[in-house]
Amino acid sequence: MAHTSKILLLGSGELGREFTISAKRLGAKVIACDAYENAPAMQLADGCEVFSMLDGNALRAAVLKHKPDLIVPEVEAIRTEVLAELERDGFAVVPSARAAQLTMNRDAIRDLASEELGLTTSRYRYATSLNEVKVAADYAGFPCVIKPVMSSSGKGQSKVSSEVELEAAWDYAVANMRGDRARVIVEQFIDFDYEITLLTVRHKGGITFCPPIGHRQERGDYQESWQPAVMSQGAFEHAKAMAAKVVIALQGEGRGWGLYGVEFFVRGEDVIFSELSPRPHDTGMVTLATQKLTEFDLHARAVLGLPVPDMIAASPGASSVILADRDSDLFGFEGVDAALSVDESIDVRLFGKPTTRPFRRMGVALATAENTDKAREHAIAASSRLRIRYDR
Repeated sequence: MAHTSKILLLGSGELGREFTISAKRLGAKVIACDAYENAPAMQLADGCEVFSMLDGNALRAAVLKHKPDLIVPEVEAIRTEVLAELERDGFAVVPSARAAQLTMNRDAIRDLASEELGLTTSRYRYATSLNEVKVAADYAGFPCVIKPVMSSSGKGQSKVSSEVELEAAWDYAVANMRGDRARVIVEQFIDFDYEITLLTVRHKGGITFCPPIGHRQERGDYQESWQPAVMSQGAFEHAKAMAAKVVIALQGEGRGWGLYGVEFFVRGEDVIFSELSPRPHDTGMVTLATQKLTEFDLHARAVLGLPVPDMIAASPGASSVILADRDSDLFGFEGVDAALSVDESIDVRLFGKPTTRPFRRMGVALATAENTDKAREHAIAASSRLRIRYDR
């Protein structure tokens, strides 16, 4: 793959922004696409296109217009059957059209992991109506988790403790789903000790794993992450084996090269597969502070066919998100100086999103320290000092 490769980036949020920086540093040209103007990656890209990723005709038109060397999805909600057609026509989809198709929907990736590959998962069933939700919850048991088969950043997810809560959870899931399928997964709630993201890089030289990333979620969305997460060597080896198995299965007709964010629940020595994203992961923002090669650098190297190290080391570090609490297109940030004064190891990344909405991630505070506990303290302190000022 030439260093002057043209990349069509499908989705231009904060992850796409950092990937654009990494890819351009390696000589690539990036055309950033999203459903709204002035998205974060567009501000740094060589060109941009504004259209819905679920508009198959617009997606195909953008590809035929730019004739990219690589089509790189950054979001889940994409007309994946068009990606498959484009791949058959000779375009390179990262990591593959099969990966995009199976991971766009939680039902497809869960069935692959559980039914085809035999990975350990929670008990689960699907539902397309409230009555089916009740049957599925009876199978999974209480407490259970209900979430749309297609959504992003945990939207539409609820933990349900009893039958009286099912209708509200169903309504919330349908209201926050992406795409056009009113379908949810109802799964057993795992009483885990902790959960991790295992960044798994498939590249021309094989498979490389980053040190595990621990994270804390609220409303199904990550609030802070830290690396390296403490886990036993046995559990780590088990997670690596499962991650390798599933990323190889996602290759399809493509090369399968790229970075995957594979999520696991860990309970003692038991490792339970949760979800997978065939792209940089939001919890992996912490690698901007902890790794010499960030998750975005690794993704860019892998998809461009450039060397990736066999081993990745990480210094103790943490990230803590900065959230909006209302809708606005007139806002600014206060307290950046205060946030950066917490400790010399602090850094702040503001994403450049043009509008806010409740619980939207607008930035992240990053910290390194002698251990992850101290790094988490510093990152949380920094993010708490940085505030969004609304002008209306």
